[in-house]
Amino acid sequence: MRSTGESTRASTQAGVQASAQELGQLLRAGPFHLALRAALTARGLPLHRVQHRLAARGIKLGVTSLSYWQQGARRPSRPESLKAVRALEQILELSEGALLRLLAAPEGAGSRAVRPQARSYRALVSVGAAVEELLAGMELPADGGLHTVGHHERVRIGAGGELLGRESQHVVRAHRDGVDRYLAVHHGDPGCDPAGVRVRADENCRTGRVRWHPEAEVLVAELLFDARLRTGDTYVFGYGFEDGTGGRCTEYVRGFSYSGGQYVLQVRFDEAALPVRCRRFSRSGPEAPRGALADLTPSGRHRAVHLVEPEVRRGLLGIAWDWA
Repeated sequence: MRSTGESTRASTQAGVQASAQELGQLLRAGPFHLALRAALTARGLPLHRVQHRLAARGIKLGVTSLSYWQQGARRPSRPESLKAVRALEQILELSEGALLRLLAAPEGAGSRAVRPQARSYRALVSVGAAVEELLAGMELPADGGLHTVGHHERVRIGAGGELLGRESQHVVRAHRDGVDRYLAVHHGDPGCDPAGVRVRADENCRTGRVRWHPEAEVLVAELLFDARLRTGDTYVFGYGFEDGTGGRCTEYVRGFSYSGGQYVLQVRFDEAALPVRCRRFSRSGPEAPRGALADLTPSGRHRAVHLVEPEVRRGLLGIAWDWA
């Protein structure tokens, strides 16, 4: 029993030395997120304890933001965030400027991780600036670390021609470790009251923070997964939005930041308000003309039209309709 104990202590000491050596290398070469993660590991501090120690110094920072920083999903850049990094250096017993110096390096320096290119929200939708403003306020990364494998979306149009709601069945794949949430954006029609829109977490997720921009009539919602994904993991979840607050709807559009994955869109109309014409279309951006037009005929029994895109491209895809 004694020899076993000595072996365990020797292994532990070797592990500590290796951890300290790795931390030293990362503090010299970066990148920031790996150095932060190594420092947290070396000190044995979970994120909630770090948050409490920051709060004791008068610095308010969420566990989610700390998690994003150590994952590399977001880099601290605002003055209040840099103040938190200075405090982290003290809490983690690092030399002054050890972490801040790494932030001065270009993003991605020292990291071999290759991320696929994505279209920004500004390039996809007219309210992209408002969406990015909400993301910045919530300290959420624009790149959520997920690719869509398959997405089946159902849209319901009411008797007054209004968007009643929509629901999604979504299959995603993580392209980095630690992903545990999805960012859902809902852009209502003119007159929409985002504060009156209800978010539904239907399957394998729960609702996190919800923020909205009244002027832009847009809402951003976190959907928290029941598991933390690793690179290559797939995940299936369902969610929806109940709206009905906007005016008469004439189209439904979905923006795609990445290429790839299957998308199915179904729009169902109320019997009291049937359109005279429906067409599918695509766009390269919010101001671009509609292309790839194709007529769609609502089925008599279900009063619905749909499109299937086996392999989506970056840009916009949707269905438009004309009222009598």
